[in-house]
Amino acid sequence: MSGVEVASLRGGYGPVEVLRGLDLTVPSGEMAAVLGASGSGKTTLLRILAGFLRPMAGTVTFGDRLVAGAGSGFPHAFIPPEKRRIGIVPQEGALFPHLDVSANVGFGLPRGSARGQSAARVDEVLEMVSMSEYAHARPHELSGGQQQRVALARALAPRPEVVLLDEPFTALDASLRTRLRAEVRELLRALGTTAILVTHDQEEALSTADLVAVMRDGLVVQVGTPLEVYDEPVDLEVARFVGDAVEIPAVAHGDRASCALGTVSVRAGGDGPTEGAAVVILRPEQLLLSCPVNAATLPGSGVVRETSYHGHDSLLRVELADGTSIPVRVPGGTPPPRPGEAVVVSVTGEARVYPVAGEVYAQ
Repeated sequence: MSGVEVASLRGGYGPVEVLRGLDLTVPSGEMAAVLGASGSGKTTLLRILAGFLRPMAGTVTFGDRLVAGAGSGFPHAFIPPEKRRIGIVPQEGALFPHLDVSANVGFGLPRGSARGQSAARVDEVLEMVSMSEYAHARPHELSGGQQQRVALARALAPRPEVVLLDEPFTALDASLRTRLRAEVRELLRALGTTAILVTHDQEEALSTADLVAVMRDGLVVQVGTPLEVYDEPVDLEVARFVGDAVEIPAVAHGDRASCALGTVSVRAGGDGPTEGAAVVILRPEQLLLSCPVNAATLPGSGVVRETSYHGHDSLLRVELADGTSIPVRVPGGTPPPRPGEAVVVSVTGEARVYPVAGEVYAQ
């Protein structure tokens, strides 16, 4: 398999530039999740990688093969989609309704393949995705999850160097989405296939990928393992976007910060040590809730204003003594505090602290 190297990539539509000098490296055999909000440039990047859109400048390399290059200082090159050795898994399967499952999967194979070889490869990939018994079914006879399995089989059939997944689980219900993306990840890992998953779903990116590339305004602003991106966000916007974040205004002093929860240990995020006005970022799992009788006199005191029960846990909205409102998760199994009860919120581990300048901190 081949790794993917994107360098100084610029691209867009007509005079509108969407990608503004983007860089990204995906090692061979790994899955990268490109994570970003709507309008960040994810789809434009995917279209350039697939060969559906020519870049304005920069290069795209699969292994040692330049598949797109444009602009001053770069060799002009463009390999069309059908010659890039890529597989694409689109949203909602996009299967041909008039073809059965086998024909849909075989459609991705080279036209020059011998009939017996093609049939054997179709059988092989259908077995990979546990769809052999549906070989002669039509798409309308399949569930959404089954259609996505067929789409994956079609993408894998030609033995691609790179697989591109365009938010392929979005249309599925929550439990099926979780199960199917785990199956897809396991299969791609077993095959050693290099894959790029485009998604706006933070949980999907963190739970599925080897690397997470966070996009914003046409650039990749951070690349790292899921743990690195979640635990060490490069700036306040990434901290807010990746996972749940609890934000509390604070005053920072080196490795400590004073806030409505008292004095907490912090690690500087972004550009390093912080002094003065700041915002503390905590993850929900770092907050512990207690109900001592003298709650109102302790640091981190507050009052429960709302409780939402989710079975495995409950989400509480706690109003701290200074009026700051924060979400706190408490595990299921015991009744959560009720609205109006006095509680104390304490912190475990270190928070991240980011500098802010007056009006920059606004929710």
